[in-house]
Amino acid sequence: MKSLLLSTLLPFLAMCHADTSRSIQIMNESGRRVEVHWVHPDTGEMVLQSTPDILHGASFALNSYVTHTFQVRELAGKKSGVCEGEGQTCRIDHFTVNSNQEQSRLSHSLTTREIPALTEILNPPQKVVIIEEGIQTVHTDSKTIAAKSATDLMDSCKATAKKALASGAADAGDILEELSSCVQRGVAQEIERANEEISFQAEIRKKMADSIENYTCADESLNTTEAKRTGRWQGRKVDIFIDRPASRIHTIENFMSAEECAAVEERAKPILHDATVADGSGGSKLSESRKAKQAGIKVHWDKEKEGDLIARVSRRVYDYVNNVLPFEIKENGQEDLMSIQYFGRGPNDEAPDRYMPHCDGDCNGLEFKPGNRMATIVMYCETPEPKQYAATFFSYIDPETMKMDDGFTEHSGCPVVEGEKKIVTQWVRLGVDDENPWDSFNTLGIKYSDAAEQ
Repeated sequence: MKSLLLSTLLPFLAMCHADTSRSIQIMNESGRRVEVHWVHPDTGEMVLQSTPDILHGASFALNSYVTHTFQVRELAGKKSGVCEGEGQTCRIDHFTVNSNQEQSRLSHSLTTREIPALTEILNPPQKVVIIEEGIQTVHTDSKTIAAKSATDLMDSCKATAKKALASGAADAGDILEELSSCVQRGVAQEIERANEEISFQAEIRKKMADSIENYTCADESLNTTEAKRTGRWQGRKVDIFIDRPASRIHTIENFMSAEECAAVEERAKPILHDATVADGSGGSKLSESRKAKQAGIKVHWDKEKEGDLIARVSRRVYDYVNNVLPFEIKENGQEDLMSIQYFGRGPNDEAPDRYMPHCDGDCNGLEFKPGNRMATIVMYCETPEPKQYAATFFSYIDPETMKMDDGFTEHSGCPVVEGEKKIVTQWVRLGVDDENPWDSFNTLGIKYSDAAEQ
């Protein structure tokens, strides 16, 4: 039995790194040849990193860790045989890798077909160290740039305030008010520029994801993304791929059992029907973007104490969600478990069963709407990858700000060419109960009763 990858966690997962590792891009703008040495923290020994030197105008990539120190050393001119330091000495400078976050540069001319360029964007240099004239090293990571921008802004506003104070043309209250307004205008401009850059990068990321999704589905030999870290839950291994406040993606091994999968499949068999998607106006529709069969499975909670298999796996779902998120979610008013099955019809099928890239809930970065989805668990009953009986957990809400994910949990189900793929999905909502169940909301997340009054 053969099936292509069950679920594609989109390429931004490749950005996961160890907490202290840093990728550095060293740019030589000094006008001189230089070489870079790692300084051994215990012995002070110099270990050459550049091979053999870095010419003016060239760059050099280096993988290192926070607290590592490097020496940049000027080399004698090839013709003159001397350096340009005082007394013709060769100048040196040092820099230490700090914990500040990345400073990456995106090319506005990038297209989604330029695959070689994608590596640089998916794994951008976390730090840029510029060697300036005089062999002076300057960090250009995001925190350093932000601090310099803030200092420049404050200095400019203070200079204006000092001039007004010296002229005696305004009283202290007016000057203080103008200083405050100056800072406010400057900060607003910086935020506007940052938001424009974020929007541009988000658009590029989404276009890349759509393009690379086809590639990752077709390449069966492609390695699975490495987890950012690994933990345990109720004796099960948990791999954590994304752990942002509003965007979490985990996989949990052995989440279901063979008998639990069989129980769901047996209940689903007589009621399978074509899967649907939201139609954008509050209802549902059939769509080529989602080709599969599905069946909603009601959980008999009254049989939980008797060991009902479906109730048992459903309880496990809510236990895991509550282990990660602080909402104390209960089963009351939640959606049915959904059995979803994909069937392969051979390599010549022009429209195989699949699920195109999508978000399970809102992924627009806006405020959460009560009663809507905010987490998902997908459980794998019949599939080669991830491991059979494993599960993938997505959450797409920031519990503190109650803002939604901004596209980082977008995912897809690859085409099934041969065999079958059988999964069980639980979409988890926040703000539902017995009086306000999930089906009292339309697919726009608005209560039917409220929509009728509009």
